[in-house]
Amino acid sequence: VQLQASGGGLVQAGGSVTLSCSASGGTFSGIGLGWFRQAAGKAREFVAGINSSGGSTTLANNVKDRFTISRDNAKNTMSLHMNNLKPDDTAVYYCAASSNVYYSDFKYWGQGTEVTVSS
Repeated sequence: VQLQASGGGLVQAGGSVTLSCSASGGTFSGIGLGWFRQAAGKAREFVAGINSSGGSTTLANNVKDRFTISRDNAKNTMSLHMNNLKPDDTAVYYCAASSNVYYSDFKYWGQGTEVTVSS
C-alpha cells in the first residue's frame, strides 16, 4: 500500500485545515487507517484512526473536540478535518495504513505533510 498525504500549510490559530491521504495498491476498503503527527523534537503521536468500513473511529483526547476523521472507500482516500487549530497542533502529519481492518498495527506510512499553526 502506498500512501500520499497532502493539504498541509500555514494557518492561523483558530483556523481550519483538511488533510487528505490517497492510497494505491492493496485493498483499500479492507484496511484500517490512521493519522499520526510529529512535532519538532517530540515523539510521534497517534491522532486519529478509522476502521476499514468507516463505521468506527477514534481520536486522541487532545483533538477529539476539534478534529474528525473520515474515509471514502470509493475514492481510496481518507481525510482529517481539523478545526479550531492551536499552535500545539503544529507538526508533520502522517497517514498510515494497518495490516488489518482495525486502526492498529500500522505497517504502511505516507511521507507526511506539514501543518504550521501561527499564534
